Amino acid sequence: MNTREIIASFLTFGLIFCLIIWYLIRPYTLHTELQHTTLNGVDITYAIRGYTYGKPVVLLHGNGGSHQDLDIITRILADAGYRVYTPDSRGQGANAPLDEYHYEDMADDIYLFVNQVIKPYYTRNYTKPAVFGWSDGGIIALLSEVKYPGTWSAIITSGANINPDCGIWDLESEREHPTYDSPLYKMMLYEPDITPSELATIQCPCLIAAGEYDAIDIEHTRLIANSILNGEVLIIEGADHGSHITNSTEMGKAILNYLKKIHY
Repeated sequence: MNTREIIASFLTFGLIFCLIIWYLIRPYTLHTELQHTTLNGVDITYAIRGYTYGKPVVLLHGNGGSHQDLDIITRILADAGYRVYTPDSRGQGANAPLDEYHYEDMADDIYLFVNQVIKPYYTRNYTKPAVFGWSDGGIIALLSEVKYPGTWSAIITSGANINPDCGIWDLESEREHPTYDSPLYKMMLYEPDITPSELATIQCPCLIAAGEYDAIDIEHTRLIANSILNGEVLIIEGADHGSHITNSTEMGKAILNYLKKIHY
């Protein structure tokens, strides 16, 4: 065998070796995808980032936002080995706007999302997802577990409320003369209506967070956590409703620490 043939054989062997290594590590490489589905009769855009067979975590954004609001948290969790799903809620983000909104519909949406998008993906080692919801996303996370017990392995919220009388505004005055004329704002003035007794039905571990200077009263936050058997409170010092989430790693680290604490 001459020198040229030896070099060619060596290169061929190297290429085959690299392909084998790529195939073996492929399930553990990070990737980001933007996908679309239809749930409850509405089109939903969602992003995926993380390890192919990582444990699923769902992130839910706040009122009028999008999955991009949670990019930093997404990166932190994906880098830690989770497969992170971040849907845009109905009528928000990249989805076409709607004329009317209700938290009940959004809770139905996310339950269907888990069962039609996430669960079928895991042909092996499926684990019920953990969920983090910010503001409205936290409402949806809690309400979906109340309506559909056993949906989540764990629930983490920040700045969530279970009724509109939670410290955001003078409710009676705001209902009479609303600051904004939009269906999303109107929804917040009259919904949600989750009772402490309904929260008491939640069995999975829950971390209920808020900023020290959150729009949601700290006592309201404590009411939510204390109504849940496995509920814990986390107050982020110096933070308002969104400063610990937007352009910040603080909530992402808190979520990661909690998931590790409960061995998820």
